[in-house]
Amino acid sequence: MAAHKQVNLGRVVEVAVTLADQRGFEAVTLAEVAGALGIRVPSLYNHISGLAGLRSEMALWGSRKLLEETRTAAVGKSGRAAIMSISDAYRAFAQAHPGVYPSLLRAPTKEEPAHTEIAVIWVDLLARVLAHYNQSEEDTLHTIRAWRSVMHGFISLEVAGGFGMPLDRDESFRRLIALFVDGLEAGQK
Repeated sequence: MAAHKQVNLGRVVEVAVTLADQRGFEAVTLAEVAGALGIRVPSLYNHISGLAGLRSEMALWGSRKLLEETRTAAVGKSGRAAIMSISDAYRAFAQAHPGVYPSLLRAPTKEEPAHTEIAVIWVDLLARVLAHYNQSEEDTLHTIRAWRSVMHGFISLEVAGGFGMPLDRDESFRRLIALFVDGLEAGQK
């Protein structure tokens, strides 16, 4: 076993996230995490409640990180500039953490209060950005769903190698988000 740094919950999650980003979320095992930490599997139970607990902690880490990055991207911006910036941050997160990203797509359950809290904060952030468009609360929530769908569709195709033409993917992404914002702005008229 490898020499290990101080093992705590943060270190366990850090190692698991790294493994997930290399091999995929579902491919992470307790044995791999323990091996990477230089400890035995039973020692992981001092920090997590099994594989399900580890996966929950990984998703929570991802939710917090995505919230932090999109929040930072929104600072000092509104309207089109804010949406473009948040979209870039969201895509960058998904590219940097391809193993963790899929774990963020599912809505949290009532049995996951920490996940739910972050989801509420994240939706509120997006709603504040979209307040620029003077939509009703219901329309804002539909717009958030539409934005997430646009984002996930592009990211999924990109990760799967679905863009084989020799065109600049960054430019395609910029145009996609611009079309989305154009639609929002057209709805204001």
